[in-house]
Amino acid sequence: MKIHNAAGWTIFIFGILAFLLGLAGLIRPEILLSILGFEVIERTQRAAGDYTIVFITTSSMASFNIGIYYMLAALNDVKIFYRWTVPFRTMTFLVFTTLVIVGLAPQKFLGVGIWELVGAISTGIVLYTANQKK
Repeated sequence: MKIHNAAGWTIFIFGILAFLLGLAGLIRPEILLSILGFEVIERTQRAAGDYTIVFITTSSMASFNIGIYYMLAALNDVKIFYRWTVPFRTMTFLVFTTLVIVGLAPQKFLGVGIWELVGAISTGIVLYTANQKK
């Protein structure tokens, strides 16, 4: 298993970042809340029925798993997977950016959307140029 091309590297790098952020959120969900610009409230001060920590933990588990999927796809050169990520990561950018624009998420949350769009564009360009060379 090795990374065969630039598209694989874009996928692998995203996978590492998703894995590490997921791991951080599993260890301490408040880390992600802080990174994303949300107010961090001590667990003892949270109201009954406040499931923020549970939600961040479950989202972190998803990020952890997705990071592994991306790394394995890159290491096994699963090009169809690379292509699938481009439109879905673009859609993620649109949804996350909209949350910031309508005021449901803090400004820092825009970083997640930009990260997704940059990844989608990078992978898309590399796939396109590689296809043109054939």
